[in-house]
Formats: sequence, C-alpha cells, structure tokens
Amino acid sequence: MRFDVITLFPELFEPFLASGVTRRAYASGQVQVRLWNLRDHAEGNYRRVDDRPFGGGPGMVMMAEPLARCLAAIRADRAEQEETRAPLVLFSPIGRRLDHAQVEGWSAGAGAILLCGRYEGVDQRFIDAHVDVQISLGDFVLSGGEIAAMALLDAVARLQPGVLHDEGSHQLDSFNPALDGLLDCPHYTRPEQWMGQAVPAPLMSGHHAQIERWRREQRLLITAQHRPDLLAAARSRGELTRQDEEFLALRSGSK
Repeated sequence: MRFDVITLFPELFEPFLASGVTRRAYASGQVQVRLWNLRDHAEGNYRRVDDRPFGGGPGMVMMAEPLARCLAAIRADRAEQEETRAPLVLFSPIGRRLDHAQVEGWSAGAGAILLCGRYEGVDQRFIDAHVDVQISLGDFVLSGGEIAAMALLDAVARLQPGVLHDEGSHQLDSFNPALDGLLDCPHYTRPEQWMGQAVPAPLMSGHHAQIERWRREQRLLITAQHRPDLLAAARSRGELTRQDEEFLALRSGSK
C-alpha cells in the first residue's frame, strides 16, 4: 500500500519512519510513504502557500491553488506507477474520530493521500472539490496534521504481517474484535515482588484457563470503569457471555 503525505514539514517524518518496530513496514515497502512538500508546488520567490482569510479574523488559511497543483502531481505519479486511485484524507476537527475499525480498513486497503493542514485551516473550496474523507484524533486541536498522519501510519503499519515480533500481538490490543472490542488487561513482568506489590496469583499459577479467565475479568472491569460505552457496545452485539454478566453483576453488587 502507498501513502502520499502533503506537508509543509516533511522533515518531521524522517525520524518517525526510521524508528521503532514499525520501521520494518516502511523499510520493506509493505507501507510505502512518499512525502510531498507543498511549497514545491507554490509560485513566487517566497513559495507562498497561505493568505489572510476573507472576512477578517486571526491566522492564515492554506491556499487552494498550491494544494491543487500538489494533488495533481501526486495523482499523475500514482497513475504512472499504475497505482489505484487513492482517497484524499484531511485531518480535521469535523472528521470522524479515528478508531480501530477504521485502522483495520486502512491497513487492508491500497493506501491514501494524507493532507496535513496548518494555520487556521484549508480553503473550503479545495475541500469541497477534492477531499474524500476527514479524520479527527479527538476533541482537541493540533498545530498541524503531521502528528495525526503519523498516528494513522503507525497504527496501519503495526498491523502488517511480520512487523511486530509476535504475529498475534495486535490481536490482544485494546479495541480489537478478538477481545470483543474491550480494553486490554494489566500486564506484569519480573521481578515477582516490587515495592511490596506482588504479581497477581493467577498469572503465577501456570494454569492457562485460570490465567485467561483472570485476563477476561480484568478487561471487563477496566472497560466498565473507564469506557462503559465499549462494554455496552459489546453487550449489544451479544459478545458478553453469561459468565461475564454474572461476574460484572457480582462486582457491581459488591461495591
């Protein structure tokens, strides 16, 4: 799959693409990332890509024309490489919040063109004409879309075969359908005793069924406490067993 990134700061991506376990996905070409500096498609001595907003107000707005030129160059390059047509993604507060289901969809697709906005935003005429998908990381504002783009790329890369040390590792992540969309359980490692706290006995038992039940119960408890919406969704999908419900009822009644 191929991701083209439109950005004013391509240098931000260089250490990201060369660091951590996900670098394997980029180095192997499983996830191709091509960086496009928007200023290369601007005119004039100053390569201007922004201007004051009509109607007044603070800040600057990214201009439509340099973006259109950059997008055209990407489309032409992808066509020359016989790549499938890719959707243009804008990271924006009005977009759908990124979740695991979306990441799984992107990880199985052919890629996308990622537009990293800056300043007060992007000229709405460009958005109306070219943007296919808008994505948000949450209810907060970043200085630009680069961090959001890296988040999407990292989440997609780690789902590619052979990227993680253990192929089944991501199956135990929070939000994964393999865990019914629940949050993950706590994890422990050596030493067995640390600052007066012991590793929970079930994890030391060597009894696989007991360990898995403890982990399931912890996922249920943590999700009920921190993300009851996820628990309700799992319940509505019929993914909680009778044993799960009895455990939750017992714990709720013991408070």
